[in-house]
Amino acid sequence: MSSAEATATPSDNKRERGGRDRDGKGGKRRDDRNSGEPREREESELIERLVGINRVAKVVKGGRRFGFAALVVVGDGKGRVGFGSAKAREVPDAIRKATDQAKRAMIRVPLREARTLHHDIAGRDGAGRVFLRSAPPGTGIIAGGPLRAIFEALGVQDVVAKKIGSNNPYTMVNATFAALKGMQSPRQVASRRSKKVGDIVASREAARGAAEQAIAAAEEE
Repeated sequence: MSSAEATATPSDNKRERGGRDRDGKGGKRRDDRNSGEPREREESELIERLVGINRVAKVVKGGRRFGFAALVVVGDGKGRVGFGSAKAREVPDAIRKATDQAKRAMIRVPLREARTLHHDIAGRDGAGRVFLRSAPPGTGIIAGGPLRAIFEALGVQDVVAKKIGSNNPYTMVNATFAALKGMQSPRQVASRRSKKVGDIVASREAARGAAEQAIAAAEEE
């Protein structure tokens, strides 16, 4: 028996190629340590927008406890967007909690040509209403405040938005998301109604004039 064979340990004899021993038990692979990288990369590519930060107070025994409330919008710029609100004693903690909540509440919104909405739509929350209109290339985002933050995070490049009623950022965000949740592509509508995509597009163009009349009537109120 050679000296090399004499010094070999039982564990060395059991280990085979590929990190697996003769008993069928595999060792830890190096690739397992990198299994969380795609998720971390996806989160790092998200677009975060701070819509509002307010100081709040909670009445407790012995006085009032002050804190902060944050409203955050998060999106991937490719048709997914969400919003969250949270409270904390410090501003960074409130923003972090609101951001985590927004990431968990993201929705998918179909976009036309990956730049604008498929059709005009309205949304409402309490005393606030928003009207969202698709726009041709080069229009840009004609919206302000919370609405602009939502469209930037969503990945919309051309849109015309108008708000009526309440100026509360929470109300405007809720109304906008109520509208976005009702957004449907012509293919989705055609599949549900058993019609051709061309027929759906033609009917939407005809309904555009009715939407313009609704906006004009709302402005007169």
